[in-house]
Amino acid sequence: MNRPLVITDCDEVLMHMVVPFAEWVDAEHGVIFRIEDASFANALKRKECGTPLEAAEVWPLLDGFFRTEMTRQYPIPGALAAMAAIGAEADIVVLTNVGPEHQQARIDQLALHDFRAPVIGSRGGKGEPVRRLIEQYRPSVAVFIDDLAGHHQSVAQEAPDVWRLHLIGEPAIAGKIGPAKHAHARIDDWKEAQGWILARLAENTPAPAAEPV
Repeated sequence: MNRPLVITDCDEVLMHMVVPFAEWVDAEHGVIFRIEDASFANALKRKECGTPLEAAEVWPLLDGFFRTEMTRQYPIPGALAAMAAIGAEADIVVLTNVGPEHQQARIDQLALHDFRAPVIGSRGGKGEPVRRLIEQYRPSVAVFIDDLAGHHQSVAQEAPDVWRLHLIGEPAIAGKIGPAKHAHARIDDWKEAQGWILARLAENTPAPAAEPV
């Protein structure tokens, strides 16, 4: 029987992102990032006048952060210890939406913290890449972890047998975002999350059928 598989996001799940990003755009670009939720829509404003950045201006800032500033990020408390415990029981893959161009930088970033696992830099909804990973690994049971509700919906559509954990490790935004409708659980503390994940692996049964998404 193949090993279980845990597919995890990185930003706000394994590593803090919005706080170091906010500090960087403030100091280097004169932009204030007001953390209201997990969306960047209307969150970035020019410091001198308060006007929101245009949508076309947002990605270059994010790209610049991931290109040169990833060392500013630091681990979510308990995340890497939990990954070590989970890795004794399951294969782990990091599925992150930084895109293929920043995939190696993400591998290097995690290695600096002694965490080494396959990393996939994807774009868009995570349902299809999760489904491909299931086809590749053929795990006995699988768990998906992400901070964004849209990815849980995408995975529910494409790989409904995968257990889905909604986890937001950044306290600055966790309390402002409700549980993802298409996740099986919402847990923001890694000690508790570790127990939940290991219990799903030990039960070794697929996620229950859900209502059509």
